[in-house]
Amino acid sequence: MKQYKLCAWPDLSAPFHRTAYRRMLHQMSQRYVSVPQLMHESGLARSAVVQFLESLAERALLVDREHGAPDSMFGNLRPIAWLRRTFSAEDRL
Repeated sequence: MKQYKLCAWPDLSAPFHRTAYRRMLHQMSQRYVSVPQLMHESGLARSAVVQFLESLAERALLVDREHGAPDSMFGNLRPIAWLRRTFSAEDRL
Protein backbone atom coordinates (compact mmCIF):
# COMPACT_ATOMS: atom_id res chain seq x y z
CA MET A 1 0.00 0.00 0.00
CA LYS A 2 1.38 3.36 -0.97
CA GLN A 3 1.79 6.29 1.37
CA TYR A 4 1.96 9.92 0.30
CA LYS A 5 3.68 13.03 1.62
CA LEU A 6 3.40 16.60 0.40
CA CYS A 7 6.62 18.16 -0.88
CA ALA A 8 5.19 21.66 -1.51
CA TRP A 9 2.00 23.43 -0.48
CA PRO A 10 -0.31 23.83 -3.50
CA ASP A 11 -2.66 26.58 -4.56
CA LEU A 12 -6.03 24.83 -4.49
CA SER A 13 -8.46 25.19 -7.36
CA ALA A 14 -12.14 25.93 -6.72
CA PRO A 15 -13.36 22.30 -6.43
CA PHE A 16 -10.87 21.72 -3.61
CA HIS A 17 -11.73 24.77 -1.45
CA ARG A 18 -13.16 22.65 1.36
CA THR A 19 -11.96 21.89 4.85
CA ALA A 20 -11.67 18.18 4.03
CA TYR A 21 -8.98 18.84 1.43
CA ARG A 22 -7.07 21.17 3.73
CA ARG A 23 -7.12 18.46 6.42
CA MET A 24 -5.58 16.02 3.96
CA LEU A 25 -2.91 18.54 2.99
CA HIS A 26 -2.09 19.13 6.63
CA GLN A 27 -1.69 15.40 7.30
CA MET A 28 0.49 14.93 4.21
CA SER A 29 2.65 17.91 5.14
CA GLN A 30 3.48 16.28 8.49
CA ARG A 31 4.12 12.63 7.55
CA TYR A 32 3.51 9.86 5.04
CA VAL A 33 -0.15 8.78 5.02
CA SER A 34 -2.12 6.14 3.14
CA VAL A 35 -5.40 6.51 1.25
CA PRO A 36 -7.44 4.90 4.08
CA GLN A 37 -5.88 7.31 6.58
CA LEU A 38 -6.74 10.25 4.34
CA MET A 39 -10.30 8.97 3.93
CA HIS A 40 -10.68 8.71 7.71
CA GLU A 41 -9.19 12.15 8.36
CA SER A 42 -11.17 13.98 5.67
CA GLY A 43 -14.44 12.04 5.68
CA LEU A 44 -14.35 11.88 1.88
CA ALA A 45 -14.98 8.86 -0.31
CA ARG A 46 -12.07 6.89 -1.73
CA SER A 47 -12.71 8.20 -5.25
CA ALA A 48 -12.50 11.83 -4.09
CA VAL A 49 -9.25 11.17 -2.19
CA VAL A 50 -7.67 9.36 -5.15
CA GLN A 51 -8.74 12.14 -7.53
CA PHE A 52 -7.19 14.73 -5.21
CA LEU A 53 -3.94 12.75 -4.98
CA GLU A 54 -3.82 12.41 -8.76
CA SER A 55 -4.25 16.17 -9.18
CA LEU A 56 -1.36 16.77 -6.75
CA ALA A 57 0.80 14.15 -8.47
CA GLU A 58 0.22 15.76 -11.87
CA ARG A 59 1.74 18.96 -10.49
CA ALA A 60 4.68 17.02 -8.92
CA LEU A 61 3.66 18.01 -5.38
CA LEU A 62 3.69 14.50 -3.88
CA VAL A 63 6.30 12.03 -2.79
CA ASP A 64 5.14 8.44 -2.46
CA ARG A 65 6.60 5.29 -0.95
CA GLU A 66 5.55 1.76 -0.20
CA HIS A 67 4.17 1.18 3.29
CA GLY A 68 6.87 0.11 5.74
CA ALA A 69 9.74 1.92 4.04
CA PRO A 70 11.91 3.93 6.46
CA ASP A 71 11.72 7.74 6.40
CA SER A 72 15.42 7.91 5.59
CA MET A 73 18.12 5.57 4.44
CA PHE A 74 19.37 5.52 8.05
CA GLY A 75 15.97 4.58 9.49
CA ASN A 76 17.01 0.98 10.07
CA LEU A 77 20.26 1.86 11.83
CA ARG A 78 18.79 2.74 15.22
CA PRO A 79 20.81 0.04 17.04
CA ILE A 80 23.95 2.01 16.16
CA ALA A 81 22.87 4.71 18.62
CA TRP A 82 22.90 2.06 21.36
CA LEU A 83 26.40 0.99 20.35
CA ARG A 84 27.58 4.59 20.30
CA ARG A 85 26.28 5.18 23.84
CA THR A 86 27.79 1.92 25.06
CA PHE A 87 31.27 2.52 23.69
CA SER A 88 31.36 6.17 24.71
CA ALA A 89 30.50 5.13 28.29
CA GLU A 90 33.38 2.62 28.27
CA ASP A 91 35.78 5.28 27.01
CA ARG A 92 35.00 7.43 30.04
CA LEU A 93 36.02 4.66 32.47
